[in-house]
Amino acid sequence: MNISRRRFVAGSLAAAAAVRVPRVARGRVLGANEEILVGIVGLGGRGRGAHIPAFQKQDGVRVVALADPDRERLDLAAKMLEDKYGQKAEQYVDMRHMFDRRDIHCIGNATQNYWHGLSTIWACQAGKHVYVEKPLAHYIWEGRQMVNAARRYERIVQCGTQRRSQTSIAKAIQWIREGHLGKILYVTAFANKPRSSCGKRSTPLPIPESIDYDLWCGPARKVPIYRDRLQYDCSFDWNTGDGESCNQGVHEMDVARWCLDEGLPVRVMSIGGRFLFNDACNVPNTQIIYYDFPTAPVLYEVHNLRKAKGSSQMPDFRGERVGVVVDCEGGSVSLYRGIAWDRQGREVQRFSGGGDHFVNFIQAVRAGDRQLLNAEVEVGHLSTAVCHVGNISYRVGEVAPEEEQRQAVADIPVWAEMYERFVEHLKANEIDVDTATLGPWLKVDRRNECFVDHPEANRIVRGFYRKPYVVPDLSS
Repeated sequence: MNISRRRFVAGSLAAAAAVRVPRVARGRVLGANEEILVGIVGLGGRGRGAHIPAFQKQDGVRVVALADPDRERLDLAAKMLEDKYGQKAEQYVDMRHMFDRRDIHCIGNATQNYWHGLSTIWACQAGKHVYVEKPLAHYIWEGRQMVNAARRYERIVQCGTQRRSQTSIAKAIQWIREGHLGKILYVTAFANKPRSSCGKRSTPLPIPESIDYDLWCGPARKVPIYRDRLQYDCSFDWNTGDGESCNQGVHEMDVARWCLDEGLPVRVMSIGGRFLFNDACNVPNTQIIYYDFPTAPVLYEVHNLRKAKGSSQMPDFRGERVGVVVDCEGGSVSLYRGIAWDRQGREVQRFSGGGDHFVNFIQAVRAGDRQLLNAEVEVGHLSTAVCHVGNISYRVGEVAPEEEQRQAVADIPVWAEMYERFVEHLKANEIDVDTATLGPWLKVDRRNECFVDHPEANRIVRGFYRKPYVVPDLSS
């Protein structure tokens, strides 16, 4: 049923008060044939377009509740659920009221990045299993608390890095590990996705009355918005988002880390900038990152700008716009395309097979076994943390001249090669290379998931929270 105006106002007033943690509850074991009831929180493109269909199509699974601080999104999702599936759902502005329902077993968490941590922890405390979208957490420390919550409350938590359920990639990684192409030399991951400016208003963006803005901001700083869109573009502001190298990049870094069977890198460096747009967003739209892992380095590049000024084409890496390519002694493998080549460029192997990440989640929930998950919360945490350490190098960096940038990459041939592509791309777009930000080499304390001797970087590791929406410390 549609949410009433009275209920919406009541939810707003409740959110303005001190944050109430949902009741702490232990979830019971589900019977093999018992119907699994699901609540969805966050009803944008992923919530409406992916979570609702993915749960509703599974036998014995039903979406019964919806939550979002945007009343219009609530109504749209409820209408879609009823029109397409004949299923009515209770609506909630404040997700905590949904979490308090004893009949709900699982939460589909499609909130924005900065809400993933606290909302998942609340759901675990309320005894719910959670499928949470990527990137897992807005900060590294926060991701570890999500892992701690899953362990403490014995909850099954899947991260939405769905490539982990793609069998073609699993087959390719196994083939590489069997040594068919020899030792891995390095991995190149990349995302060439076109993005447009988020705009730069002279006056704050009006917030619709249908949105509980305090609840929408949650843990993030509650500030005026000067971009043109409130919702999706929040991914490109450090206050609420993590940039393309984490927003999209967590998929590629997750696959690369899977291939190498690694945790965090030993050290990291990033170079990049937000070029041409001059808008209200502040994350880089062109960026390169070097992750130094013990097994082999991973290099990541982001291009949100076109191939050149006036061009309609996007850059690519060996013919792919988004992907992961593993270079070995005896050839290379495109993990997304599922193709292996020898050193002469001849195709030597193909890999096929799909998979359903949501089905995998429900299977694990029915079995009560987190080890069945393809992207268990700690897997998602480590892959997201890798992306964060790369971004933190950029965030603590400074604008440096091209000569200084070149000196920083000169000692590592594959890093210098990626840098040349970076420079070529900037010049093709008539961008002054001297305006790029050079991040420092940051040494990573892999065990403690922070940096060695860099207080500024470690402040970002720990995160910033707006009271009373503070992520709890569950480390003890």
